[in-house]
This record gives sequence, structure tokens and C-alpha cells, in this order.
Amino acid sequence: MRLAYEFYHRDCLTVARELVGKLLITKKGADEKCLRITETEAYFGENDTACHAHKGRTKRSEALYMDAGTVYVYLCYGIHHLMNVITGDIDDPQGVLIRACENAKGPGILTKKLGIDMSFNRRDIITDDLIRIEDDGSAFNIKTAPRVGIGYASKEDQEKPWRFILDR
Repeated sequence: MRLAYEFYHRDCLTVARELVGKLLITKKGADEKCLRITETEAYFGENDTACHAHKGRTKRSEALYMDAGTVYVYLCYGIHHLMNVITGDIDDPQGVLIRACENAKGPGILTKKLGIDMSFNRRDIITDDLIRIEDDGSAFNIKTAPRVGIGYASKEDQEKPWRFILDR
């Protein structure tokens, strides 16, 4: 079952935990690809020094200020497209990075496998025909860990256990 607006219209910590185990699906033409989400990270607004919204609204971070269910894709190191889903209220910048999926150990690898690029930025994951997240009813244990790859953030924000990992 496709996840509805109400799923995303909550704080990013809740959504990040509950996205683990869900199915991320993309469609281009007749080609449909599906991967199970195994790892996410939460980014919690302007006070979170690891969040792109920490320095306020910019052209890059504008999608973070959009409605819950908006897809936020950005280019990392000029090479990798990374995908987030916006959560919470409009103008309250929160998002969840999809960090890994089964058979795709890394946010840049999973976007390549699923064909996610900048053309997906600002799409509505709730209604869009090209991208969606579904719940197939599977249940998993989840463990937490500090976020990674955020050396620019404060030590306190680096240490927050806001990474959620499927625990098999």
C-alpha cells in the first residue's frame, strides 16, 4: 500500500524510523524498479547544524521548506544524487535521507540503481507516477546510530542517534 500524506506529515524522527523496511519504487516508461529501504537519517530543521536548512532558506534547501511528501534531491560532491523525503509542516524544514537499500549500500548507489536524478527533485512522492514508497506489511527490528558524513556539523549534532538501520 502506498504511503499517504499523513505518514509524512509528522516529525522527521518518527518518519525516519518508520521508513526503514518500506519499499522505494521508481518508474521510467515501462521499467519499474523497487528496493527495500534499510537505512535512513533524520535532519531536523534550522537548529540542526547537519541539516541543509541550518543556514536558512537557499535555492538548494528550498525543497526542505515544502509540504510533507516532497522529494528533495541534491548533488553531493558534484557526483552523487542523494534523496530525501520532506516531513512535518510547510516552512518547518525537516527531512529524511534515504541512506541505503537492500543491494544498494549507500545513498548515491541507491539513487543510481533506481534512476533517481535531479528530475525527481520537488516531486510529490504521495501522488507522483514516477516515484513512491509502499508498505508491504513486513515488520523489522530497527537499531539506531549516530549520523555519518556530517563532519561540518557540531559535535553534539554528529553524536545524535538519528540514523535508523534495519537490524536483521
